[in-house]
Amino acid sequence: MSLRDLKNEKQILDNNFAKTKNISFDIFFIRERREKREEKRNREREMGAEEIWNAKEVSEEARDQCSSSDIPFSSLIIDIKLPLPQLKPRIINLCKDLFKKWLYLDDSRFTIETVSGGITNLLLKVSVREDDENDSFVTVRLFGPNTEFVIDRERELMAIGHLSTAGFGAKLLGAFGNGMVQSFINARTLSPEDMGNPKLAADIAKQLRRFHMVEIPGSKEPQLWNDMYKFLERVSGLKFDDSEKQRKYDNISFKEVNDAVSQLKDLTNLLNAPVVFAHNDLLSGNLMLNDDEDKLYFIDFEYGSYSYRGYDIANHFNEYAGFDCDYSLYPDKEAQYHFFRHYLNPDEPKEVPEEDLKNLYVETDLYKLASHLYWALWALIQANVSSIDFDYLSYFFLRYEEYKKQKDSSFSLAQSFLSKSGTS
Repeated sequence: MSLRDLKNEKQILDNNFAKTKNISFDIFFIRERREKREEKRNREREMGAEEIWNAKEVSEEARDQCSSSDIPFSSLIIDIKLPLPQLKPRIINLCKDLFKKWLYLDDSRFTIETVSGGITNLLLKVSVREDDENDSFVTVRLFGPNTEFVIDRERELMAIGHLSTAGFGAKLLGAFGNGMVQSFINARTLSPEDMGNPKLAADIAKQLRRFHMVEIPGSKEPQLWNDMYKFLERVSGLKFDDSEKQRKYDNISFKEVNDAVSQLKDLTNLLNAPVVFAHNDLLSGNLMLNDDEDKLYFIDFEYGSYSYRGYDIANHFNEYAGFDCDYSLYPDKEAQYHFFRHYLNPDEPKEVPEEDLKNLYVETDLYKLASHLYWALWALIQANVSSIDFDYLSYFFLRYEEYKKQKDSSFSLAQSFLSKSGTS
């Protein structure tokens, strides 16, 4: 080996050592930052002032996530309340900051349009005419204001990479202070009526089974009841500037609501429903279909967490009610069994034993009550903090009344089932 070869080899070893040393320091500081954030959260819990999410912590978590991967991160924060003409230059600047290949492109090569403006986020489509005259497409999702009270963005960011790897939703391309950039999905959003289509219902069931099999790192503890009790703490003692809203709020018996949550939790626990990583918000707007390829997509995992199988399915069934909240459209037993067969045995749905169908029917029927209570409490928080023009307070009463209307029959069915199985 020549002297030059020896020097080259030494240089390679030195570079590798430096990289290893830097990675070790990176990991050390990432762990240190996470430990400090956890200590801060613990202090906030002790003081009764815990928030589910804040922008600074999500930015830090995104930076930590991206430091060990190829996903770029920008510290930019964009005001979601700005009108589209004012958003455009900021979105272009964000794209250039995240994706260096676009840094020197003229701004005229960027086209930005609104895809959807949801309650908790704004979705924008960005079209870029590249130097080779080919078009590239990405979506930019801006987190909505005050969503820290109902959404755990760190949990979402943790899950989305693993879900993307498993083939769900859009691919995560970049993260920034109050949002993320993902690949563009060329598909249409389903309508509530679409979900009742037998073929689509079967496809959704099959894909939901695969979704529930994804392993997400971290605690596997179900978050449903934890989240609901956090909501209950936050909605007690709210003050509204609007006197009519305050009057309606003051008529709510939170002891009654708290008792309802506790009673339902105790009864559902007896069912021993499987714990899975759940979508928790599988409404029509979070389902997309490419008709030409007959390809179905699940999107928007912001409410995703470990939860109960029956809850995720029941919450999906509740969304058959559509935008008019007509719960008479909840699927009947035959339609539910059709869904269950394709969920439990996608390859041979007709071979599912009757007992398995009955078990899942009872499980789902009881957890539909939890869905009503969850979104009722969610609506109360939104009524107090959201700037969106929507009557959240009335939505609370609608969902809570639906819970009370359905409670007796669902409790009776579950108690009869438990009695026959010797569990109660």
